[in-house]
Amino acid sequence: MSSALFSKFKMRDLELSNRIVVSPMGQYSAENGCATDWHMMHLGHLAVSGAGLLFTEATAVNVPGRLSTVDLGLWSDENEEALARVIAFCRKHGGAKLGSQLYHGGRKSSITTAWEGQKPVALDKGGWTPHSSTDVPYPGRNTPAMLDEAGIKAAIADFASAAQRADRIGFDIIEIHGAHGYLIHNFLSPFANQRTDRYGGSLQGRMRFAIEVYEAIRKVWPERKPLGMRISATDWVEGGWTLDDSVELARELKARGCDYITASSGGSVPEQQLKVGPGYQVPFAERIRREAGIPTMAVGLITEPRHAEEIIAGGQADMVALGRGMLFNPRWPWHAAMELGEQVYYPPQYERSHPKMRAGDFLKPRADA
Repeated sequence: MSSALFSKFKMRDLELSNRIVVSPMGQYSAENGCATDWHMMHLGHLAVSGAGLLFTEATAVNVPGRLSTVDLGLWSDENEEALARVIAFCRKHGGAKLGSQLYHGGRKSSITTAWEGQKPVALDKGGWTPHSSTDVPYPGRNTPAMLDEAGIKAAIADFASAAQRADRIGFDIIEIHGAHGYLIHNFLSPFANQRTDRYGGSLQGRMRFAIEVYEAIRKVWPERKPLGMRISATDWVEGGWTLDDSVELARELKARGCDYITASSGGSVPEQQLKVGPGYQVPFAERIRREAGIPTMAVGLITEPRHAEEIIAGGQADMVALGRGMLFNPRWPWHAAMELGEQVYYPPQYERSHPKMRAGDFLKPRADA
Protein backbone atom coordinates (compact mmCIF):
# COMPACT_ATOMS: atom_id res chain seq x y z
CA MET A 1 0.00 0.00 0.00
CA SER A 2 1.36 3.41 -0.93
CA SER A 3 1.92 6.08 1.71
CA ALA A 4 -0.63 8.84 2.21
CA LEU A 5 2.11 11.14 3.51
CA PHE A 6 4.03 10.76 0.27
CA SER A 7 1.05 11.15 -2.02
CA LYS A 8 0.72 14.21 -4.21
CA PHE A 9 -1.43 17.16 -3.22
CA LYS A 10 -2.72 19.83 -5.56
CA MET A 11 -3.99 23.35 -4.85
CA ARG A 12 -4.91 25.37 -7.94
CA ASP A 13 -1.98 24.86 -10.35
CA LEU A 14 0.50 23.94 -7.62
CA GLU A 15 1.16 20.22 -7.18
CA LEU A 16 3.21 19.08 -4.20
CA SER A 17 5.14 15.82 -4.52
CA ASN A 18 4.25 14.93 -0.91
CA ARG A 19 2.37 16.31 2.10
CA ILE A 20 5.44 17.29 4.18
CA VAL A 21 5.87 21.04 4.74
CA VAL A 22 8.78 22.90 6.31
CA SER A 23 7.24 25.50 8.61
CA PRO A 24 8.32 29.14 8.56
CA MET A 25 11.00 29.59 11.24
CA GLY A 26 12.30 32.99 12.27
CA GLN A 27 16.07 33.31 11.92
CA TYR A 28 16.69 36.86 13.18
CA SER A 29 19.52 37.15 10.66
CA ALA A 30 18.40 39.76 8.11
CA GLU A 31 20.02 43.14 7.50
CA ASN A 32 17.52 45.98 7.04
CA GLY A 33 14.99 43.32 6.10
CA CYS A 34 17.30 41.79 3.49
CA ALA A 35 18.10 38.08 3.31
CA THR A 36 21.76 37.26 3.98
CA ASP A 37 24.12 34.35 3.40
CA TRP A 38 22.57 32.72 6.48
CA HIS A 39 19.26 32.50 4.61
CA MET A 40 21.04 31.04 1.60
CA MET A 41 22.41 28.27 3.78
CA HIS A 42 19.29 27.80 5.92
CA LEU A 43 16.75 27.68 3.11
CA GLY A 44 19.13 26.04 0.67
CA HIS A 45 19.73 22.96 2.78
CA LEU A 46 16.03 22.66 3.59
CA ALA A 47 15.16 22.89 -0.11
CA VAL A 48 16.97 19.57 -0.65
CA SER A 49 15.35 17.93 2.39
CA GLY A 50 12.75 16.00 0.40
CA ALA A 51 9.84 18.06 1.76
CA GLY A 52 7.12 18.89 -0.73
CA LEU A 53 6.89 22.53 0.35
CA LEU A 54 9.31 24.93 2.06
CA PHE A 55 8.26 28.24 3.59
CA THR A 56 10.57 31.13 4.29
CA GLU A 57 10.32 32.58 7.77
CA ALA A 58 7.58 35.07 8.62
CA THR A 59 8.38 38.06 6.44
CA ALA A 60 7.41 41.56 7.54
CA VAL A 61 5.33 43.64 5.14
CA ASN A 62 6.51 46.99 6.55
CA VAL A 63 9.08 48.40 8.95
CA PRO A 64 6.79 48.85 12.01
CA GLY A 65 5.59 45.28 11.46
CA ARG A 66 8.95 43.73 12.26
CA LEU A 67 9.30 41.91 15.54
CA SER A 68 12.98 42.82 15.70
CA THR A 69 15.46 44.90 13.72
CA VAL A 70 16.85 41.71 12.15
CA ASP A 71 13.59 40.29 10.80
CA LEU A 72 13.28 39.29 7.17
CA GLY A 73 11.19 41.78 5.20
CA LEU A 74 9.61 42.33 1.82
CA TRP A 75 8.79 46.03 1.82
CA SER A 76 11.56 47.40 -0.41
CA ASP A 77 13.32 46.80 -3.70
CA GLU A 78 16.45 45.88 -1.74
CA ASN A 79 14.53 43.26 0.24
CA GLU A 80 13.11 41.83 -2.95
CA GLU A 81 16.47 41.63 -4.69
CA ALA A 82 18.19 39.95 -1.74
CA LEU A 83 15.46 37.34 -1.27
CA ALA A 84 15.22 36.68 -5.02
CA ARG A 85 18.84 35.54 -4.98
CA VAL A 86 18.11 33.00 -2.23
CA ILE A 87 14.95 31.71 -3.88
CA ALA A 88 16.72 31.30 -7.22
CA PHE A 89 19.37 29.19 -5.47
CA CYS A 90 16.71 27.01 -3.80
CA ARG A 91 14.88 26.62 -7.09
CA LYS A 92 18.03 25.58 -8.95
CA HIS A 93 19.32 23.03 -6.44
CA GLY A 94 16.28 21.94 -4.41
CA GLY A 95 13.21 19.83 -4.96
CA ALA A 96 10.69 21.62 -2.73
CA LYS A 97 8.06 24.06 -3.87
CA LEU A 98 8.59 27.46 -2.27
CA GLY A 99 6.26 29.53 -0.13
CA SER A 100 6.34 32.98 1.45
CA GLN A 101 4.67 33.68 4.79
CA LEU A 102 3.71 37.34 5.11
CA TYR A 103 3.09 38.97 8.46
CA HIS A 104 2.90 42.07 10.60
CA GLY A 105 3.99 41.69 14.22
CA GLY A 106 1.28 43.94 15.63
CA ARG A 107 1.47 44.68 19.33
CA LYS A 108 4.30 42.18 19.84
CA SER A 109 6.74 44.24 17.76
CA SER A 110 9.92 45.98 18.95
CA ILE A 111 11.71 43.13 20.73
CA THR A 112 15.15 41.54 20.86
CA THR A 113 16.03 38.29 19.11
CA ALA A 114 14.94 34.85 20.32
CA TRP A 115 18.37 34.12 21.82
CA GLU A 116 18.26 37.46 23.63
CA GLY A 117 14.98 36.52 25.27
CA GLN A 118 12.57 38.48 23.03
CA LYS A 119 12.63 41.37 25.46
CA PRO A 120 10.95 44.68 24.63
CA VAL A 121 13.19 47.39 23.18
CA ALA A 122 12.34 50.81 24.61
CA LEU A 123 11.80 53.79 22.32
CA ASP A 124 14.95 55.48 23.61
CA LYS A 125 16.98 52.32 22.97
CA GLY A 126 16.17 51.93 19.29
CA GLY A 127 12.68 50.50 19.68
CA TRP A 128 9.48 51.74 18.07
CA THR A 129 5.78 52.07 18.75
CA PRO A 130 3.96 48.91 17.65
CA HIS A 131 0.68 49.02 15.74
CA SER A 132 -2.38 47.09 16.86
CA SER A 133 -6.16 46.92 16.77
CA THR A 134 -6.29 49.00 19.95
CA ASP A 135 -3.81 50.53 22.37
CA VAL A 136 -3.90 47.55 24.76
CA PRO A 137 -0.28 46.34 25.10
CA TYR A 138 0.91 42.78 25.19
CA PRO A 139 1.95 42.48 28.86
CA GLY A 140 5.48 43.73 29.39
CA ARG A 141 5.93 45.21 25.93
CA ASN A 142 5.67 48.66 24.37
CA THR A 143 2.23 50.24 24.27
CA PRO A 144 0.90 50.06 20.71
CA ALA A 145 -0.77 52.77 18.69
CA MET A 146 -4.32 51.94 17.65
CA LEU A 147 -4.65 51.86 13.88
CA ASP A 148 -7.32 54.20 12.58
CA GLU A 149 -9.12 53.34 9.33
CA ALA A 150 -6.44 55.07 7.26
CA GLY A 151 -3.78 53.04 9.08
CA ILE A 152 -5.76 49.86 8.50
CA LYS A 153 -5.97 50.59 4.79
CA ALA A 154 -2.23 51.30 4.67
CA ALA A 155 -1.40 48.02 6.43
CA ILE A 156 -3.62 46.09 4.04
CA ALA A 157 -1.93 47.81 1.10
CA ASP A 158 1.46 46.78 2.51
CA PHE A 159 0.36 43.13 2.61
CA ALA A 160 -0.74 43.37 -1.02
CA SER A 161 2.49 45.08 -2.09
CA ALA A 162 4.59 42.39 -0.39
CA ALA A 163 2.52 39.74 -2.18
CA GLN A 164 3.32 41.36 -5.52
CA ARG A 165 7.01 41.26 -4.65
CA ALA A 166 6.66 37.59 -3.68
CA ASP A 167 5.16 36.88 -7.08
CA ARG A 168 7.97 38.64 -8.90
CA ILE A 169 10.52 36.63 -6.93
CA GLY A 170 8.80 33.44 -8.07
CA PHE A 171 7.18 32.04 -4.94
CA ASP A 172 4.64 29.29 -5.59
CA ILE A 173 2.32 29.97 -2.66
CA ILE A 174 1.65 32.57 0.05
CA GLU A 175 0.58 31.96 3.62
CA ILE A 176 -0.85 34.94 5.50
CA HIS A 177 0.24 34.86 9.13
CA GLY A 178 -2.89 35.48 11.18
CA ALA A 179 -1.76 33.72 14.36
CA HIS A 180 0.42 33.98 17.47
CA GLY A 181 -0.61 37.41 18.72
CA TYR A 182 0.50 39.31 15.63
CA LEU A 183 -1.50 42.07 13.93
CA ILE A 184 -4.22 39.99 12.29
CA HIS A 185 -4.66 38.03 15.52
CA ASN A 186 -4.80 41.36 17.38
CA PHE A 187 -7.97 42.10 15.46
CA LEU A 188 -9.43 38.61 15.89
CA SER A 189 -8.92 38.19 19.64
CA PRO A 190 -11.13 40.03 22.15
CA PHE A 191 -8.11 40.28 24.43
CA ALA A 192 -6.42 42.74 22.05
CA ASN A 193 -9.38 44.13 20.13
CA GLN A 194 -11.56 46.49 22.13
CA ARG A 195 -12.68 48.58 19.18
CA THR A 196 -16.23 49.85 18.88
CA ASP A 197 -16.17 50.57 15.14
CA ARG A 198 -16.76 48.15 12.27
CA TYR A 199 -13.40 46.43 12.92
CA GLY A 200 -14.33 45.40 16.45
CA GLY A 201 -17.11 44.21 18.69
CA SER A 202 -18.90 41.27 17.09
CA LEU A 203 -17.18 38.26 15.59
CA GLN A 204 -17.94 39.60 12.12
CA GLY A 205 -16.35 42.92 13.04
CA ARG A 206 -13.23 41.32 14.50
CA MET A 207 -12.83 39.09 11.42
CA ARG A 208 -13.09 42.01 9.01
CA PHE A 209 -9.40 42.93 8.95
CA ALA A 210 -8.26 39.33 8.33
CA ILE A 211 -10.76 38.97 5.51
CA GLU A 212 -9.79 42.28 3.92
CA VAL A 213 -6.09 41.36 4.05
CA TYR A 214 -6.93 38.07 2.34
CA GLU A 215 -9.05 39.80 -0.31
CA ALA A 216 -6.38 42.41 -1.05
CA ILE A 217 -3.70 39.75 -1.56
CA ARG A 218 -5.97 37.49 -3.59
CA LYS A 219 -6.67 40.43 -5.90
CA VAL A 220 -2.98 40.86 -6.82
CA TRP A 221 -1.76 37.27 -6.36
CA PRO A 222 -2.01 35.21 -9.57
CA GLU A 223 -5.16 33.12 -9.80
CA ARG A 224 -3.12 29.99 -10.53
CA LYS A 225 -1.22 30.26 -7.24
CA PRO A 226 -2.69 29.12 -3.90
CA LEU A 227 -3.22 31.43 -0.94
CA GLY A 228 -3.80 30.26 2.63
CA MET A 229 -3.83 31.61 6.15
CA ARG A 230 -2.27 30.46 9.43
CA ILE A 231 -4.47 31.11 12.43
CA SER A 232 -4.37 30.49 16.15
CA ALA A 233 -7.34 28.14 16.44
CA THR A 234 -7.76 29.06 20.11
CA ASP A 235 -6.30 31.54 22.58
CA TRP A 236 -6.29 28.80 25.25
CA VAL A 237 -7.95 31.25 27.67
CA GLU A 238 -11.61 31.61 28.54
CA GLY A 239 -13.11 34.69 26.94
CA GLY A 240 -10.68 34.71 24.02
CA TRP A 241 -10.69 33.54 20.44
CA THR A 242 -12.14 30.02 20.20
CA LEU A 243 -12.15 27.01 17.92
CA ASP A 244 -15.78 27.80 17.06
CA ASP A 245 -14.62 31.24 15.92
CA SER A 246 -11.87 29.63 13.84
CA VAL A 247 -14.36 27.40 12.05
CA GLU A 248 -16.44 30.46 11.20
CA LEU A 249 -13.41 32.40 9.94
CA ALA A 250 -12.37 29.41 7.84
CA ARG A 251 -15.85 29.29 6.30
CA GLU A 252 -15.68 32.99 5.44
CA LEU A 253 -12.25 32.61 3.89
CA LYS A 254 -13.22 29.50 1.94
CA ALA A 255 -16.19 31.36 0.49
CA ARG A 256 -13.68 33.87 -0.89
CA GLY A 257 -11.47 31.21 -2.44
CA CYS A 258 -8.96 30.54 0.36
CA ASP A 259 -7.05 27.35 -0.41
CA TYR A 260 -6.13 26.09 3.06
CA ILE A 261 -5.87 26.89 6.75
CA THR A 262 -2.86 26.15 8.95
CA ALA A 263 -4.20 25.44 12.42
CA SER A 264 -1.78 26.63 15.07
CA SER A 265 -2.81 28.13 18.43
CA GLY A 266 -2.01 30.55 21.24
CA GLY A 267 0.19 33.61 21.41
CA SER A 268 -2.43 36.22 22.21
CA VAL A 269 -1.83 36.52 25.96
CA PRO A 270 0.74 35.04 28.37
CA GLU A 271 -2.03 33.59 30.57
CA GLN A 272 -2.71 30.88 28.00
CA GLN A 273 -2.98 27.35 29.35
CA LEU A 274 -1.65 25.15 26.58
CA LYS A 275 -2.02 21.39 26.79
CA VAL A 276 1.10 20.39 24.91
CA GLY A 277 1.86 16.92 23.61
CA PRO A 278 2.57 15.11 20.33
CA GLY A 279 0.18 16.43 17.70
CA TYR A 280 -1.67 18.54 20.28
CA GLN A 281 -3.01 20.90 17.62
CA VAL A 282 -4.07 18.24 15.13
CA PRO A 283 -7.69 18.16 16.43
CA PHE A 284 -7.97 21.84 15.48
CA ALA A 285 -6.97 21.09 11.89
CA GLU A 286 -9.32 18.11 11.82
CA ARG A 287 -12.37 20.03 13.00
CA ILE A 288 -11.75 23.03 10.74
CA ARG A 289 -11.28 20.67 7.80
CA ARG A 290 -14.48 18.79 8.58
CA GLU A 291 -16.79 21.66 9.48
CA ALA A 292 -15.53 24.38 7.13
CA GLY A 293 -14.83 22.01 4.25
CA ILE A 294 -11.40 23.48 3.59
CA PRO A 295 -8.00 21.77 3.32
CA THR A 296 -5.87 22.14 6.44
CA MET A 297 -2.25 21.94 7.48
CA ALA A 298 -1.51 20.41 10.88
CA VAL A 299 1.42 21.72 12.89
CA GLY A 300 2.85 21.29 16.38
CA LEU A 301 5.00 18.46 17.79
CA ILE A 302 4.54 16.16 14.83
CA THR A 303 7.87 14.37 14.98
CA GLU A 304 7.36 10.72 14.02
CA PRO A 305 6.82 9.56 10.42
CA ARG A 306 4.10 7.08 11.30
CA HIS A 307 2.24 9.73 13.28
CA ALA A 308 2.39 12.05 10.28
CA GLU A 309 1.21 9.19 8.07
CA GLU A 310 -1.76 8.54 10.36
CA ILE A 311 -2.76 12.21 10.31
CA ILE A 312 -2.96 12.28 6.51
CA ALA A 313 -4.35 8.77 6.05
CA GLY A 314 -7.00 9.38 8.72
CA GLY A 315 -8.25 12.57 7.10
CA GLN A 316 -7.29 14.77 10.03
CA ALA A 317 -5.37 17.17 7.78
CA ASP A 318 -4.14 17.44 4.20
CA MET A 319 -0.57 18.48 5.01
CA VAL A 320 1.72 18.27 8.03
CA ALA A 321 4.26 20.96 8.86
CA LEU A 322 7.45 20.49 10.84
CA GLY A 323 9.49 23.34 12.27
CA ARG A 324 12.04 22.76 15.00
CA GLY A 325 11.99 19.04 14.21
CA MET A 326 13.34 19.88 10.76
CA LEU A 327 16.09 22.03 12.22
CA PHE A 328 17.14 19.13 14.44
CA ASN A 329 16.88 16.61 11.61
CA PRO A 330 16.89 18.45 8.27
CA ARG A 331 16.68 15.14 6.38
CA TRP A 332 13.50 14.07 8.19
CA PRO A 333 11.63 13.44 4.90
CA TRP A 334 14.40 11.11 3.72
CA HIS A 335 14.15 9.04 6.89
CA ALA A 336 10.35 9.10 6.76
CA ALA A 337 10.44 7.81 3.19
CA MET A 338 12.72 4.95 4.22
CA GLU A 339 10.44 4.03 7.12
CA LEU A 340 7.30 4.14 5.01
CA GLY A 341 8.78 2.37 2.00
CA GLU A 342 8.68 5.39 -0.33
CA GLN A 343 11.14 7.30 -2.47
CA VAL A 344 11.70 11.02 -2.25
CA TYR A 345 13.75 13.80 -3.83
CA TYR A 346 17.53 13.60 -3.40
CA PRO A 347 19.90 16.03 -5.11
CA PRO A 348 22.15 13.98 -7.40
CA GLN A 349 25.19 15.10 -5.43
CA TYR A 350 23.79 13.29 -2.35
CA GLU A 351 22.47 10.11 -3.97
CA ARG A 352 25.45 8.10 -2.75
CA SER A 353 24.33 8.74 0.82
CA HIS A 354 21.21 6.61 0.39
CA PRO A 355 21.40 3.34 2.36
CA LYS A 356 20.59 1.37 -0.80
CA MET A 357 23.98 2.37 -2.17
CA ARG A 358 25.62 0.35 0.60
CA ALA A 359 24.35 -2.78 -1.10
CA GLY A 360 25.53 -1.62 -4.50
CA ASP A 361 22.10 -0.55 -5.69
CA PHE A 362 21.37 2.75 -7.37
CA LEU A 363 18.77 5.14 -6.14
CA LYS A 364 16.01 5.69 -8.66
CA PRO A 365 13.95 8.72 -7.53
CA ARG A 366 10.41 9.05 -8.77
CA ALA A 367 10.40 10.91 -12.07
CA ASP A 368 7.87 13.37 -10.65
CA ALA A 369 9.68 14.00 -7.37
